[in-house]
Amino acid sequence: MIKHVGKHNNRKVVILYRTVPNESHMALVAYSDSLPRIIHDSVMSTLESEVGQQAKEFADALFRQTIGDGRNALNALHQEGMIKKVPTNQIIVTPTASSSVRLDELNDILAKMAGGEEAVRRMAELDNERGLKGSNKPLPKDVGEPTMPTSTDGILTDAQIAQGMKDQAAKMKADAAALLAEAKRLESEAADMAPKKTTTKKSDASKKTKAQVV
Repeated sequence: MIKHVGKHNNRKVVILYRTVPNESHMALVAYSDSLPRIIHDSVMSTLESEVGQQAKEFADALFRQTIGDGRNALNALHQEGMIKKVPTNQIIVTPTASSSVRLDELNDILAKMAGGEEAVRRMAELDNERGLKGSNKPLPKDVGEPTMPTSTDGILTDAQIAQGMKDQAAKMKADAAALLAEAKRLESEAADMAPKKTTTKKSDASKKTKAQVV
């Protein structure tokens, strides 16, 4: 079972965010077959990794990865105009080849799971008995592939990505400081454990011998 994958208009997508802030009926995706090779390989390897599968939102995992040219993976998707905003009721989540559920229904189930046992039972039914097959409700009429996002779309703006990078940098600095402190502690312990050099004083007899020679 693979999380964060689905289809939109019969095209494979990677689901970056299941919902958009203040627009719970919309999601952010990337069409995997349209990604440049350098981005595609990094995105798919992250998707299949433990980090990617454990992430609540796949974009969080991508933010922690870099692609072959050194760029942040999520930032690269944004810069290349590969992030699309589409309605959740038009996305079919496909965790396996034989199971599927509409993203809006999945979001509703996940949101209710924390509120009671009925939602948990419903999720178990979909998973075990129906294989996450969702309802038989017809999908809304296709509206065509979404247009390329621009800097005015309000989707992952440069300011938002920059703030995320700043937060990541702050965490890295904190980790580095902790590592330096640990290194100093180890050096101190090593110095205490190392044998100290001792100097041997020459005997009085040796001093007398030298004095006689002189």
